[in-house]
Amino acid sequence: MSRVRVDAEQTGLLGALRQFFALQRDVLVLSLAMFAFSLGFQMTSRFLPEYIVALGASGFVVGLFGTVGNVVSAVFPYPGGAISDRIGSRYALTLFGLLSTLGFGIWLVAPTLGAISVAGVTIQPWVWIFVGLLFAQGWKSFGLGATFAVVKQATDPSRLAAGFASTETFRRTAFLIGPVVAAVLIDLHPAFTVSFRYVLAVAVGFGIIGTLAQHVLYDASEDAIGDSFAGIDQIKRDLRELPDPLRPLLIGDTLVRFANGMVYVFFVLVITQFYQVGFETTISLAGFSSVIDLSPAAFFGYLLGVEMLVALLSMIPAAKVAEGVGLKPVVAVGFAVYALFPVVLIGGPAVLAPAVPLQWAMVLIFAFSGLRFAGLPSHKALIVGPAKQGAGGRVTGTYYLLRNTAVIPSAALGGALWEFVSPEIAFTIAAVIGVVGTGYFLLFGEEFEAYL
Repeated sequence: MSRVRVDAEQTGLLGALRQFFALQRDVLVLSLAMFAFSLGFQMTSRFLPEYIVALGASGFVVGLFGTVGNVVSAVFPYPGGAISDRIGSRYALTLFGLLSTLGFGIWLVAPTLGAISVAGVTIQPWVWIFVGLLFAQGWKSFGLGATFAVVKQATDPSRLAAGFASTETFRRTAFLIGPVVAAVLIDLHPAFTVSFRYVLAVAVGFGIIGTLAQHVLYDASEDAIGDSFAGIDQIKRDLRELPDPLRPLLIGDTLVRFANGMVYVFFVLVITQFYQVGFETTISLAGFSSVIDLSPAAFFGYLLGVEMLVALLSMIPAAKVAEGVGLKPVVAVGFAVYALFPVVLIGGPAVLAPAVPLQWAMVLIFAFSGLRFAGLPSHKALIVGPAKQGAGGRVTGTYYLLRNTAVIPSAALGGALWEFVSPEIAFTIAAVIGVVGTGYFLLFGEEFEAYL
């Protein structure tokens, strides 16, 4: 694989695109497939809690759904890597692409299945959303560690954050486009269970295109078939060899992500059910006026677009700042936004009222949320930086295995608090846990020596 050096002139959006088109064909195809599947997943995943509720589930079930997603995120990467090693990248990519497309399809047909009785047990339509999740995240199981390793190999150690900023800028463009496209489609029909299926149909289309493109265009001539997975002993060895500087980062990050996991799946319900806020305004231009009237679900899609726009605008400047002040302060700022966002979202509108109307308060709040991504490139650099050359993928995989496993019960806890106590308590407790994690990292986290 060719090495692409990330220099100062390559760290803008134009530079990220220039670097992208300089990649070898197989990496280029992989990146395009990542874009297609990221677009499909971001169009759908953030709206699924509303979809589940519309199909008859409770808030507690939404929390369980988030926990199942955490389980998948923790468990899938290791077997995904093992499968890729055994059958080669081309066939692994095709298999994972087919699985994800099948998952989108299961979500699409879930309402038409209705309640099914099996052995005296009634299976409600929302159960199929859980089944679809197991398939839809299939493609995401491929390449997490490899992506980190490639950036580490291609980038000077003192500019790791800038390297990740370039790749993240391109990838997260799909995160910006996806929810906005979903918002447009959702507003085409007043019934959410109907309009959201338009979104799912488009996601299936992206999945098919991405799968076919990567299978046909991917050059498998240099694929190497590796040895079989060494099993539990390999995992234990990787855990023992995790670099010492990563341990305080891992603890702080886990607490912050646990806090976020408690409330993440409920963000859409805060907009559609807790506040029931849409967006309405009149635009006048040259004597003509037009009324914009968005449903709460559609408004949520545009709010996600605002969030990701701020993220895209802030990641590269934050990476440049990290070169002057170090990675740790930039990562800490991102952690702080993660920690505070739950209370800002659930209580911020009341603080801003009546000076700021509710709909505009939500725009400001989600713009604030976008700042949590500013620290993401620095965070990734801090994870893979201490790894030995050639071990970046294993270190990254081990880190995420530990973190994501610890975060598994977070959404179920948040769902129980949301359903049986109150949303305000759920979001406040989440914020407290996040602040503790941020404080721990500030006290004990270590700076990557290349940035000292």
